[in-house]
Amino acid sequence: MTYEVTGTGTADLTYQARSETGKATVVQGSRLPWRKTVQVPVGRDPLISIVLDEHGGTARCSLAIRGHHAQSATATGAFGRATCSSPLPATADSKQG
Repeated sequence: MTYEVTGTGTADLTYQARSETGKATVVQGSRLPWRKTVQVPVGRDPLISIVLDEHGGTARCSLAIRGHHAQSATATGAFGRATCSSPLPATADSKQG
């Protein structure tokens, strides 16, 4: 499972990945562009949300499952928001994301 955020400037990112707590991972003030490949916990769908800072701009989130584009969305303006999510395919190895 690969998350990608394109654009310039900074944004707060929240994404689903395997973690010891089972909670989403939050990255505050991440420099764009940003990309991360992770495994998604069993029973959870991939999700990434972006929130632009007060300077605004444009940022686009996208997610790919096993190398195949699943969804994208665009945030614009001061504190603009966008969320990308997609159900995992129902296969025996879907836990690998």
